Amino acid sequence: MGRMMANDQPEAAVRVPVLEVEGIARHFAVRERALSRTKAQVHAVDGVSFAIAPGETLGLVGESGCGKSTLGRTVLRLIEPTGGTIRLLGQDITHVGREPLRRLRRHMQMIFQDPFSSLNPRLTAGDIVGEPIGYHQPGATAAETAERVAALFARVGLRPEQMADYPSQFSGGQRQRIGIARALAAGPDLIVGDEPVSALDVSVQAQVINLLMDLQDEFGLSYLFIAHDLAVVQHISHRVAVMYLGRIVELAPKRALFAHPLHPYTEALLSAVPVPDPAARGKQRIILAGDLPSPIHRPAGCHFHTRCPYAVARCAGEAPVLREVDSGHWVSCHLR
Repeated sequence: MGRMMANDQPEAAVRVPVLEVEGIARHFAVRERALSRTKAQVHAVDGVSFAIAPGETLGLVGESGCGKSTLGRTVLRLIEPTGGTIRLLGQDITHVGREPLRRLRRHMQMIFQDPFSSLNPRLTAGDIVGEPIGYHQPGATAAETAERVAALFARVGLRPEQMADYPSQFSGGQRQRIGIARALAAGPDLIVGDEPVSALDVSVQAQVINLLMDLQDEFGLSYLFIAHDLAVVQHISHRVAVMYLGRIVELAPKRALFAHPLHPYTEALLSAVPVPDPAARGKQRIILAGDLPSPIHRPAGCHFHTRCPYAVARCAGEAPVLREVDSGHWVSCHLR
């Protein structure tokens, strides 16, 4: 990727966080079909806390099924939280009603993983991008909206004359640019990207990532960037949170986490990142035992102890707390 990597800490980080979540949880009931009664609970997100500063990107990584996407949708109130607190620009939005939440939506937007299914195939690209403008700025005239949409198209690398085309007429990378323009149309402070480049070719991924970074510099945007590709996360993020079975197990500035991972799960993830010369890796790849446990029947104590190569008896009986062991470096592990 040709663009310089993000620094560990943006200058705006000293200001009030754009997003703060404390102990956020989202549980889903598993019901018996015959009796329609709750059989068990899926703890998709279980007591997660973090903050994102203005102009900062927090990368969120973990295996499929760990709760990353659920967390992203929950902080935007697209899914209602089971517990915890969500603050947007200092305002508690955890329980605000439908109409106040509608007004707040302009401050927080989402870029979805699939750039095709997230776009209405019956609307032109111009109408798709213009829809948030009409929703959040009802006083805007048709000419003003069209002018704004054309400017957004140009800013994300599309031609204004493509406004009349339909999603099926665009490539995957172009469709994702439409999704980015749609998110920008509302003038947000926070954008949640739910694996926004995972469905794209590698060469297109780099273009979209660099576009997102340029837009962040230009508009002071904050990102919660959800991904499973650690190379992409390393390129775009200021800090990185590692998630396992609904909980954050490590949270640190990017450079500290990639240079000195403290949690065994983070070590395993980083050891699996492809390198040009495997002989120069420095450490052997860590192969975790078993599969990711079910979020319905999670292991007691530390959820990772069934796969951890360093687990001791305490790990099976006592859940570790996320604690700060170095400046800005948090880890949830009894052995650190």
